[in-house]
Amino acid sequence: MRRHRIAAALAAATVAAGTAFTLAAHTGASAAVGAAALSSNWYASAPYLMPQSNNPPDPVTVMSATGQKAFQLAFILAPNGGGCSPTWDGTSAVSSDTTVANVISRIRGAGGDVSVSVGGYGGTKLGQTCSTPAATAAAYQQVIDRYGLRAIDFDLEEPEYENDAAINNELGAAQILQRNNPGLFVSVTMPGTAAGTGWFGTQLLDKSKSLGFTPNNFSIMPFDGGFNGAASQTSALEAFHSLLMSHLGWDSATAYAHEGFSGMNGKTDVSEYFTQADFQTVLDYATSHGLGRFTFWSVNRDRACTTTTDNGVCSNVTQNDWDFTKFTARFAGATPPVTTTPPTTPPPTSTTPGSCAVAAWSATTAYNGGAVVSYNGHKWTARWWTYGDTPGGAAGVWVDNGAC
Repeated sequence: MRRHRIAAALAAATVAAGTAFTLAAHTGASAAVGAAALSSNWYASAPYLMPQSNNPPDPVTVMSATGQKAFQLAFILAPNGGGCSPTWDGTSAVSSDTTVANVISRIRGAGGDVSVSVGGYGGTKLGQTCSTPAATAAAYQQVIDRYGLRAIDFDLEEPEYENDAAINNELGAAQILQRNNPGLFVSVTMPGTAAGTGWFGTQLLDKSKSLGFTPNNFSIMPFDGGFNGAASQTSALEAFHSLLMSHLGWDSATAYAHEGFSGMNGKTDVSEYFTQADFQTVLDYATSHGLGRFTFWSVNRDRACTTTTDNGVCSNVTQNDWDFTKFTARFAGATPPVTTTPPTTPPPTSTTPGSCAVAAWSATTAYNGGAVVSYNGHKWTARWWTYGDTPGGAAGVWVDNGAC
């Protein structure tokens, strides 16, 4: 997914200061810091929020307007210069952080809490740079201790997603953290396809089973892959439900209870559109089937575009501020405050054709994620590494960028 590669056109907003909370020493479980832990439905509903980039909103304002109590702060990465120590966005060491600590303090002071997401699309992941699952877990334990976390999300995407050793480090670390921090809410998030997830996703499920690791949920991201509206997303979720049963040996109810949805509000990176009506349809599916998680990317873009159309900081659909966050609050069981919804502007039904001045797809060429080819009069972009998968085929590897 390219959602995490979006560069903010606006400078990161200054986050209102708060007093950093007192840290407790790690004694084998996550430190009990700040407000009391929330019920697990809040961590299952926490929408993604980047606290240091993409013009971060004031989370307390969002909480007041929506009833949402938890946020998924993103992203913990390896240092840009290399190493096995946790940083925010590859640049800010967790060990010396005060900015995100103050954001967390404000959220907890307003009666909420946070989960932290590790990985994402961009940057280098700790699973790639740490030598073993134990070393990877030790790096993430620093984050848990620093912020007194009760929840963590493993957002496993390319290129790490395609690296067996890195995924073994990440899943092994998640299992160690789950064991050493009783009650820790653990999510595993991966790309979605029309088939539920792709080959690397099924390999991830198989790896989890071989380790004996069961997180609170496995979530897919059904966007940026040829999706069109809520029906395509619920179809993908149903297909993923079947994969959970077949690869993990679960019955139907267990699979639904451990399945999650992670959407994208408004215009996606490849110009798919998901409106409030789409979110309502998927929410209805999630609640009626007993899904274990409902979240989206991101709160930073949960507002109408006014002075910019930068997809990192606004949705590019007609909306009131924080309309989409109200759906996660509803999933958690809250009743959000009422606001007047502006009339919905239908998304564009056509796009300007792209140029076919790119190499034709070849069945004998290996392509990395992001590679662009032409095939049958359309331009296509690879979602991950592929060899021999025909654009438009059942594997769901290629994103159709339209006629050219």
